[in-house]
Amino acid sequence: MTPEPLPVDVPALAARLLGRAAAASRVLVGVCGAPGAGKSTLAALLVAELNRDAPGTAVVVPMDGFHLAASVIAVDDRATRRGAPDTFDPDGYAALLGRLRALVDDVVYAPEYRREIEDPVAGAITVPRTCRVVVTEGNYLLHPDPEWQRVRAQLDEVWFLRAPDEDLRVAHLIERHERFGKAPDHARGHVLGSDERNASLVAAHAPRADLVLRWPHW
Repeated sequence: MTPEPLPVDVPALAARLLGRAAAASRVLVGVCGAPGAGKSTLAALLVAELNRDAPGTAVVVPMDGFHLAASVIAVDDRATRRGAPDTFDPDGYAALLGRLRALVDDVVYAPEYRREIEDPVAGAITVPRTCRVVVTEGNYLLHPDPEWQRVRAQLDEVWFLRAPDEDLRVAHLIERHERFGKAPDHARGHVLGSDERNASLVAAHAPRADLVLRWPHW
């Protein structure tokens, strides 16, 4: 059973992470949710809050950096389903999170997905050893399949984020696809097809979360 969502309170959530970090060398937290739920927005707000008084405390390392390249998925039907679980590299993602948890390297470089080219770019995010909180966000952090459970095993907590309104979430997602170059019909077709199938899959994972959150408004 999914608990009643709590309203997003960025200072309180940041304080929760700092409390965990006081007893650990580094804390890794995941923000999970449907496409367009505002995961990247929450991750950015959390990191800004954590870095406000102590720059360098936190960094965002998104799951989207582990999209398989367009050239890889072009050979089969995954090109029409980009964003589905099998269009990512969860084992590579888990391995990177494991390096971040181990705190062996002075610096870890993580990939970043660039919407303007619709492909990941290697080594685009710098995570120094001094960083105490790593926030990662993505659709499948609570997926029950073994390869995704290896991702979950590297995270101290995973929070599930709900949008305040599903119709607005879909509208914002269509607008985002258009903003990055998709024709209106293509954007709408992708969101109402592939993205909404993925959203239904992700929604079933909410009971696995440590916290369920909801934006109070947009």
